[in-house]
Amino acid sequence: MNYCISILSSKPGTKKANITETKAYAVAQSTGTISMEDFAAHIATHGSKYKRGDIYAILAESVDCMREMLLEGKVVSLGELGTFRCTYKCAGAASASTLSASDIKAVKVIWAPGKHFQDLRDDAEFQCVPSREAQSLAVAEARAQETLQPEDGGDDGNGGGNGGNGGGNGGNGGGTTGGNGGENGEGLG
Repeated sequence: MNYCISILSSKPGTKKANITETKAYAVAQSTGTISMEDFAAHIATHGSKYKRGDIYAILAESVDCMREMLLEGKVVSLGELGTFRCTYKCAGAASASTLSASDIKAVKVIWAPGKHFQDLRDDAEFQCVPSREAQSLAVAEARAQETLQPEDGGDDGNGGGNGGNGGGNGGNGGGTTGGNGGENGEGLG
C-alpha cells in the first residue's frame, strides 16, 4: 500500500493562520480504481464456478437491494464484509418541537468493517511514494527539459537520441528523456 508524507497541523481543524505546530503524517495514496466489472472478473479468477457476468449481476443486484434495505431503516450486515447503516446530516432546530424531517439535509451511509477488514494494518506492506503534487512537479520539470538532436536532423540509429540505447542524453538506460534510467546514463539497477 502506498503512502506519501504530508505536513499537517497537529491539531486537526485548526485554521491555517492559527497553526502553531505541525507533524508529518502518512497519507494513503491509491494505486487506482477497479470498476465493478473488473472486480467481478477478478473474483471469477479465484476458482469461482460462476462466470464474470454472473458475479457482476449479483454485485449489481446487491447494490440495489442494499439501498432498498437502508431506505427502510435497516442495518445491513454482510458478515466478514461488515455492516452498513445510515446516519443523517441535520441542521439543529431551536427546540425538539420544531425539529422536522426538513432539517435532515443529507443521508450518509456508514460502513463498519467486519473482522476480516479490521486487521489490514497487520497484513499490509507499505511503501512511501512522492505526493501527487511532487509527481506533478517532477513531470512538469521533465517536460520542460530540452532534448538534443543530431546536427543533420536525422536519426543517429541509437534509439532516438544522442545517448545510445534508450534515447535521451546519456548512454544505456536513458538520460533525461529516455528509457528507465536516471539522468546522464545512470541506470536504476
